[in-house]
Amino acid sequence: MESLHPGTDVSIGIKKGRESRGSTRREREAGSSPYPRKGPNIFDAIPVDQSAGADDSQRSDQSGAPGMSFQQEMLEKRLQNELPLTPEQLEDVFDNLDQDNNGYLTPLEFSMGLGKFIGVEVLSENEGFDTSVHEDTFVSGWDNDLSMLDDEDERRFCVMMQQHGAAQVFKDQSEVRELWARLRKDRPELLATFEKFLFKVSAHIQEVHLEKDSMEQALRRKECDHDKEVRSLYEEMEHQIKTEKDRLLYQDSSRQIGKNVELQKELQIREHELEGIVGRQRQLERQLHELSYEQTETRIQNERLRHRNEDLLEQLEHTRHELQTTQFHLGHLQDEAQRERKRKDKDVLNVSKNMQKEKESLLRQLELLREMNRKLRDERDAHEARKMVSLKPKAMTSSLPKCHYRYLNLPTLLQ
Repeated sequence: MESLHPGTDVSIGIKKGRESRGSTRREREAGSSPYPRKGPNIFDAIPVDQSAGADDSQRSDQSGAPGMSFQQEMLEKRLQNELPLTPEQLEDVFDNLDQDNNGYLTPLEFSMGLGKFIGVEVLSENEGFDTSVHEDTFVSGWDNDLSMLDDEDERRFCVMMQQHGAAQVFKDQSEVRELWARLRKDRPELLATFEKFLFKVSAHIQEVHLEKDSMEQALRRKECDHDKEVRSLYEEMEHQIKTEKDRLLYQDSSRQIGKNVELQKELQIREHELEGIVGRQRQLERQLHELSYEQTETRIQNERLRHRNEDLLEQLEHTRHELQTTQFHLGHLQDEAQRERKRKDKDVLNVSKNMQKEKESLLRQLELLREMNRKLRDERDAHEARKMVSLKPKAMTSSLPKCHYRYLNLPTLLQ
């Protein structure tokens, strides 16, 4: 662990041996990204001039009080290009760090005040400072067991992310940090290639995001204006057509033909106007495409169209599969219906045959009954004849109607 001592006169959070390299690195970072780094090395985003540190060191030796003064105007001029803060925000930051309210900040006050915000513990002179070794170190309050990188590797990783502009692209840097650490440990020869690839990917993503945002804004504005104009024209046309139709509905039937002719003419005029509107719409669309599509945007649009085409092909394949399944089920249902229809026809035929057989059986029974009726009539006639011969005329005349009446209804009942 490194510890930060407040009694030194160099840039805060950087060792003296790395001061020149840190200054060069900060200038390069300031040119590549407008945002400060995040993490334990936040002190690197606040450079302190070497000459100012030497002057403050001389004043410290003369006065006996450790520390160097920070004036508001100098720090604002130095930090406005390093931090994305306004002068008012910088004043608020240093006012909050100035606990004594004397207008000056010593390195101890600055380190302790800023360390409270980022979780860095600052050691005083009596807590482990070796006067024979002039090094600026810091003790991080983070748990080293939760990270694969030590403090130096963490600082290098943050510097690399800031230099390549990937800190703003990757919100969650844990996976990138883990991959970077593994490559640094196991395959250091691939680390430069990985960083170059990360730089290209980050730059491309930022460029795509910017181009996408600008294109979407332009398209939304054009589309909104175009929709408003077309909607207004359509509403006006529909209102005029509706008014004309309502007026024609209440007119006399004798004038209906003439009014219909006039309405047709009006509709033709409106159709010509609509064609003009459609032509104007197409012209606006062509102008919109001419203004919108450039080389990079065309490549992006082609990529989107390719993905869309793949999605449509998948949907078409899915729809074709569903159609085949539906056709299979439909054919199965048609076969079932045909078999059911054949079965019903067969049942009807069987019923018809059975009814025909029953009819024939009933006809045969009726014929038998008729034959029996004829036999009974013959027997009745013979019996009556014998009885009439044997009986007296009076008895015959009194009994004959009754007997005749009794046998008279037998054929009727049999029929």
